[in-house]
Amino acid sequence: MPARTAPGVRLLPNAITVLALCAGLSAVQFALQKQFHFAVIAIGAAAILDSLDGRLARMLDATSKMGAELDSLADAISFGVAPALVLFVWGFEGNPTGWTAALVYVVCMVLRLARFNTLLDDTEQPPFTKEFFVGVPAPAGALVAMLPLVVSLETYKGWWTHPVALYIWMVFIAGLLISRVPTLSLKTVKVSPKAIAPLLALVCIAAAIVINYPFLLLAVAAIVYLAHVPYAIYRYHWLAGHPEAWDVPAKERRAIRRSTRRLGLRPPLRRRVAGAAAKAVRRGRRNADGDLLVTPDPPDGQRGNWRQLGLRRTERRRRDSRPD
Repeated sequence: MPARTAPGVRLLPNAITVLALCAGLSAVQFALQKQFHFAVIAIGAAAILDSLDGRLARMLDATSKMGAELDSLADAISFGVAPALVLFVWGFEGNPTGWTAALVYVVCMVLRLARFNTLLDDTEQPPFTKEFFVGVPAPAGALVAMLPLVVSLETYKGWWTHPVALYIWMVFIAGLLISRVPTLSLKTVKVSPKAIAPLLALVCIAAAIVINYPFLLLAVAAIVYLAHVPYAIYRYHWLAGHPEAWDVPAKERRAIRRSTRRLGLRPPLRRRVAGAAAKAVRRGRRNADGDLLVTPDPPDGQRGNWRQLGLRRTERRRRDSRPD
């Protein structure tokens, strides 16, 4: 019989969720005090805490309905309300048009979280869909939405800080939140034992960059995340069309992809050649003098390459019989 988790330990995931909520609300306070550096850091801390509470709950076998609801409410505030208010205070300075963008962003974030909760109970999805999110997840959406602010903190203010550009950017991210675009989920990523040492080295490098250039690293991460979306769409559609790759390791998937690419290139070439041969047979080939080399109507049931159709033999026979 498995050991039961102590009641105090079971509260730990919910405590982390509450800390993430406090971090998101603190970002609003920092924005009101014009301390936008700390506002970005607070939302980043909320994203890190949000990624920990669910994993910790599964490790401790402390998942509960209350924890799931609390997590959704905390995400709505930390990654919906807080980024919208921070960007409104920073970029629009009380402009009513900017408040419209903030409202659109918050509403789309709440709708995205509501759809996520309903998809948790959907058991009819194919197995490979667990590797993807439907739309951009809440923490990633919040950090990507704050990309103009992050870039301005690291460099200087430019066209990306203009209210019109910021308005379009917030509406664009809001659309990604409620879209059906598949994005990769890191929850199902498995690290090979051979890649542990290089991965730890990359973590060390990232930590050094965070200490010296935190906002630069955050901006690069947001751009890389947006750049991965086309690949995620391609991978989703590829897996949807190859059920044999749903439950196999990554190495076998690569082998299947390479084989399908090779098979996908050769058949169209053969079809084009065969089609050209069939058209030539139907039209009949003629030489430079206009003499018909192949009769338009081949024998019934005779199909194949040029040798089987007798094209080269007929052409050689005409060439040999031509007077000098």
